[in-house]
This record gives sequence, structure tokens and C-alpha cells, in this order.
Amino acid sequence: MSLGIVQINRLNLMQGPLPEIERHFLFIGLGTVNVGKVLSVGTSTDFDEALGDTDSNLKTQVKAAMVNAGQNWGASVMPIAAETTWANAVDYAMEVVSCEAIVITDAVAQKTDLEAMYTKARSILATYMRPVFFMASVRGCGAEEAWADYIAAVKPIVDGVAADQVCVVPALWGPDQGTLAGRLCNRAVTVADTPMRVATGPLVGTFGEKPTDKDGVMITMAHLKALDTVRFSVPQWYPDFPGVYWGDCNMLDVPGGDYQVSENLRVIQKAMRRVYPLTVARIGDRRLNSTPESIAQNSSYFMRPLMKMSIGSRIGKTVFPGEIHPPARDAITIVWVDKNTVRIYMKARPYNCPKDITVNLMLDLSS
Repeated sequence: MSLGIVQINRLNLMQGPLPEIERHFLFIGLGTVNVGKVLSVGTSTDFDEALGDTDSNLKTQVKAAMVNAGQNWGASVMPIAAETTWANAVDYAMEVVSCEAIVITDAVAQKTDLEAMYTKARSILATYMRPVFFMASVRGCGAEEAWADYIAAVKPIVDGVAADQVCVVPALWGPDQGTLAGRLCNRAVTVADTPMRVATGPLVGTFGEKPTDKDGVMITMAHLKALDTVRFSVPQWYPDFPGVYWGDCNMLDVPGGDYQVSENLRVIQKAMRRVYPLTVARIGDRRLNSTPESIAQNSSYFMRPLMKMSIGSRIGKTVFPGEIHPPARDAITIVWVDKNTVRIYMKARPYNCPKDITVNLMLDLSS
């Protein structure tokens, strides 16, 4: 004899949306108002109230980011006192906010600062499983310097540094760093787009008046090319084409590295953020096992973030590609090392991007 039993369980198949951290940057720099607090700011923020009614570099960069990011921009800002290090500020901020990038607005003067940022980025990943990259800045050209002297003075700061999660922006016009940060946060494009993209529009701000050195010589594309060659991230313009634009956002990766430009790093870090909660949900779950059926099912399960990132759109005859190519069959490989250890290998394939275009014209004189 027995009694009937009915039990209904609520299962969670992890099919819901994943949070978006991309385009949310954390700005840290010297301030005098709300010192030590992490502020949430947006396009409606009164920056005189939040950051003080006097001018500051932190305020300049944040406002430049806002106008270049455009609609639906939001960021976190942490003003710090002179005796507080940016590293300590980052440690505190990571307890209360998640972000894609950390913008240190106070200029660095030596390569050890950049190496410390790279170390901090790796530490954040180890502690919070949170991929981030740092945006640093260096000073602009001094009133008593010629352009050649300035380039020679700042070059050693990045020379020999291997830090593929750090980019460095010279303060040539002043709000350069915030301008690039805003351009990277513009929702009209994706994280897979380079800030070089001209169709995004020109830089917003007072970039029409070019900076000069001690002799009154205006900056030229030759100077900008020299800075770009040593991996600084700088603006640029095109002859007989109105507006000032941006070049690559150069990461301090090694020669031949996969992450020499920001769009490659941002795509893979976005995939890391998306796949992490799916991986946690499979800990101790025997649905992930070494049978062929499980391998096939979980390949589709872990492929979901890549599939979503690959979705593009078509408007009439114009195609806007996704952030990556649709994943192929071999995009995911699941390997069982032993009874309890699984290694999953995933490939994200970005689209080609034209950055060097040559047009060859010829006459057709055939009758």
C-alpha cells in the first residue's frame, strides 16, 4: 500500500537576459566636492553640484565623455583627495560598482604607473571575475617645449610596457581622454567598432583650434603619427575633410598580440562577462557530463552569448553586422580532463574593418 505524492519543482534553465556592463565607465581623479564617494552621473547631472563649481581636470574629462557619448550615457565618478592613491580608490569603488573601464584622469609620469594599472586589472579579474581595462593619460605639450622635445619626453612612459588592458591618451587639446571615453560609450555603435569610425561623426568639443608648442607651431599629423607609432591614442583629421576624428584606441599589447586595439579587447571581455554566470550555474550539475548528448547540449548552452553578440540587422539593402561572426560548429570545444575537471574553449571571430583604404583609378580608352 502507498499514498500518492505530487511534487512540483521550479527549475531555472538560465535562459534570461544577462546584465550589460559595457559602456559604463568609472572616472577617478582629484576633486574637492563629494571626495571619496562614488557618484552615479548622467546627461541630466548638474556637474557644478556634483563635482564643484570650479574647473577641474576630472570635471573636464567627465563632461567631454558625456557630450561625445550622446544619448543614454551614464557613468560612475569618484573624486579623491590628494593624499589618496588611485589604486586605493579603485579597491573601494570595486566594492560598490561594476564597470567596463576605469578612467584615471590624473596624468601619469612613469611607466610603473601603467604597469600598476595592468596589475590592478588582473587583480580585479582574479578577485571579482570582472574584466576591465584602464584608460590613463599623460600631460600635454608644455609652454616651454617644442613638439619634438615633447614627444621625446613622453615616449619613455610607454616604451617597453606590456599591458594589454591599458591605453594611454596624451592631453594634447585637454579633454582628449574624456573625449575618447565618450566615443567608446556611444550607443550608436557597438563595442566591436573602432573609435576611428568616421561615420560616427567628428569629435565633439573645441578641437578645431589646434594646440601649439613654444614656437607657435601647430600640431600636425606627423606629430600625431609619431605618438600613435609608440602606442599613444590620439585624434586625427583628413585633408580637405571637415572635422577632427580619432585614430585607434591603442592598447599596450606586445607586438603580434591579439589585443593591440580596444575593439578586440572589448569584444572578448564582453564574451567573458556573458559566459561567466552560465559557467557558475553548471557547477555540480550532472547535465554537463562527458556523454555526446551532453557535449552537444552544453555547446549550444555556452554558445548563447556568442550567438546573441553575432546578431546584426538589415534596413533595406543596408546590413549592420553584429559584434562578431555567427559562431561556427568549432567555435566551442568541451574537453574533460578528468572526472571533475572540464576545459571549455571558445572562439569569437570579429569582422574585418577597413582602416587603410587605397583607391586605384585608371582610364578606359577603348572605343
